[in-house]
Amino acid sequence: MTAHGRALRDWLGKGFVTDTQRAVELATLSGPCGNTFRNKNLLLTLPRQLDMIAALIALDGCARRVVIWPENIPPDPATEAAIRRAAEIDLTVTAWPPARQPAKGAPEPVDATEWILFTSGTTGRPKLVVHTLTTLAGHIAPPADGAGPVWASFYDVRRYGGMQVLLRALVGSGSLVLSDPDERPADFLRRAGRHEASHFLGTPSHWRRALMSEAADTIRPAYVRLSGEIVDQAILDRLRAAYPGARIVHAFASTEAGLACEVEDGLAGLPANLVTHDGPFADLELREGRLFVSSTRQALGYLDGRLLPLRGEGGFVDTGDRLVRAGSRYRFAGRDDGVINVGGQKIHPEEVELVLNAHPAVAMCAVRARRNPVTGAVVSAEIVPRDGAEMPDPSSLHAFCRAHLPAHKVPATIRIVPALDLAASGKLVRARA
Repeated sequence: MTAHGRALRDWLGKGFVTDTQRAVELATLSGPCGNTFRNKNLLLTLPRQLDMIAALIALDGCARRVVIWPENIPPDPATEAAIRRAAEIDLTVTAWPPARQPAKGAPEPVDATEWILFTSGTTGRPKLVVHTLTTLAGHIAPPADGAGPVWASFYDVRRYGGMQVLLRALVGSGSLVLSDPDERPADFLRRAGRHEASHFLGTPSHWRRALMSEAADTIRPAYVRLSGEIVDQAILDRLRAAYPGARIVHAFASTEAGLACEVEDGLAGLPANLVTHDGPFADLELREGRLFVSSTRQALGYLDGRLLPLRGEGGFVDTGDRLVRAGSRYRFAGRDDGVINVGGQKIHPEEVELVLNAHPAVAMCAVRARRNPVTGAVVSAEIVPRDGAEMPDPSSLHAFCRAHLPAHKVPATIRIVPALDLAASGKLVRARA
């Protein structure tokens, strides 16, 4: 059974989807699946998002399984061979539409095409997460009448965050402006503005870059959404100042657990009353400081030749994210797998970034571990200064950190840099120096 009992092609409205090269009416993307792909397990290694969208629309409800190759994993033979075995792949699709058109005919429906997404931030062979259109889009309500909004996404549709935006546009009868990894933020904002986009989505790092661009004032969003990284008060305040008429929402979701919660009160962190077994989107539970999530939008499991469970005790998924109570709210502290160990004292880099990002001269920052022969590691920070602000002096930034952090969390080194690298997911690159 697909989302709302229908295949994806049944939801195509009068909207459009566009990238840097072309704009396509959604109604033209509903080509036939054909006998070649019917009930097959397919590996989709399509280089452009627009081609991936067309393939997914054609294949949903026809293919048995589609594995969506992400944009930032080179399809080397060893990795591809391992994934082909894990997903029992019948065919690899490298271009869409196919060079040789499949035999036409009404596809025999499958119970639900499996959509296989890769986990983000994995090392070695990535995990394959099994979804269906129901788990991905069953919560998206079609508009009562008329067309939906024009969405503009910094995310890539081959990842969970981008897939959610795509489905909001398709199931919600809207349109979608796609970003390109080689496109400058200013160029994307101008292009989205030309297409009259009103709903914008990205990570906090995406938004920090956007606000630093010369085109930040060329858009007039009605809706701004942040997810994928910890959202601090500094970025919420800067977005409110830049777009006073926008509804600003930050959300927590993961490839495995799905959407857990949304917050739109203008404050960082989660209201304590959202961490409950009766939440509006999912049941949330804290166990020894880690967030666990249970909902109908969770993935079905991991795939490795067979379906492997991802749910634990009570049907909850361990997100790996740590929450700390602060008054009437919980704040995200970071993940256990990102901790910096300084002489036995554990530091979440996000804790230090939260402080540095609050400095009025800092546009964005990245905190990482740097090897040290005495303590094993020390905290190192890189700073991108805000336009128009006086260039911050590293000594003043050290003093600012000492005023707000315990001594062992204060960066040993602070460098001023012109830009910071983002992963394809839109998150800060946190590889160890």
